Amino acid sequence: MTIKKSLSDTFALRNGYKIPCIGFGTWQASNGEIAQQAVKNALEIGYRHIDTASGYENEESVGLAIRESELRREEVFITTKLWNPDRGYETTLQACKKSLDLLGVEYLDLYLIHWPANEKVYDDPVKVNKDTWRAFEKLHKDGLVRSLGLSNFLEPHIAQILDDAEILPVVDQIEFHPGYPQFNAVECCRRNSIQVEAWSPLGCGRVLSDERLQNLARKYGKTTAQLCVRWALQHDVIPLPKSVHKERIASNAQVFDFEISPEDVKMIDDLPTFGYSTYSPYTLPI
Repeated sequence: MTIKKSLSDTFALRNGYKIPCIGFGTWQASNGEIAQQAVKNALEIGYRHIDTASGYENEESVGLAIRESELRREEVFITTKLWNPDRGYETTLQACKKSLDLLGVEYLDLYLIHWPANEKVYDDPVKVNKDTWRAFEKLHKDGLVRSLGLSNFLEPHIAQILDDAEILPVVDQIEFHPGYPQFNAVECCRRNSIQVEAWSPLGCGRVLSDERLQNLARKYGKTTAQLCVRWALQHDVIPLPKSVHKERIASNAQVFDFEISPEDVKMIDDLPTFGYSTYSPYTLPI
């Protein structure tokens, strides 16, 4: 575990770039005033890592909020993701340029393949994943993307990319929270020097209302959400908590004044599976 003391602390990526240790997630933040105000609030609070996606349909509002913050472009780490229907070589190139236009920026700090292709959608999903990655490499060489990564890729999918990649992925963003830590995927990433990010670090529904986690959070004088964010950090995983409420956006970042004991980390690690989204890269129908 590396000790993080503030929102401005970073993890070092394998390509030399640094990524802020907590990101602000924008999934389900509707394009328009809701997403725009949420990102503005996050930046005012001190977040410098904003995560969006073409599939969220809010890139325009996210970009506008970043510009209105008057922060310099290099002060904000911006991630977006390639949406599933745009997989493939030429379509990926076009999709990235559309995202850049919507965000109103000249480059992305990090571009992710949102989900790996699977056999439910493609006759040859491995070829689709490889063609998509070749397009990612071109985007990097053309200076449009600084770092390349994956999202929801598990060990077999990661192996497909590593098999003949010229430029290696630096991040894999997966569902990761108490009750669904996907430690096998985390260990695969660590073996391959890939930084793990956690989408849905607060889990789905039952996680925040789980009595075991609530009791443990009270022990530290923290909310259950803060406990979940801190637990991810203590696994050297970058959490991406999301909210559209300013007080919760602020609260989710107030995790640097306590440390979960090794015994309590293990207790959280050992919780039975619960509270996960049910999304799977093997069965996703798009």
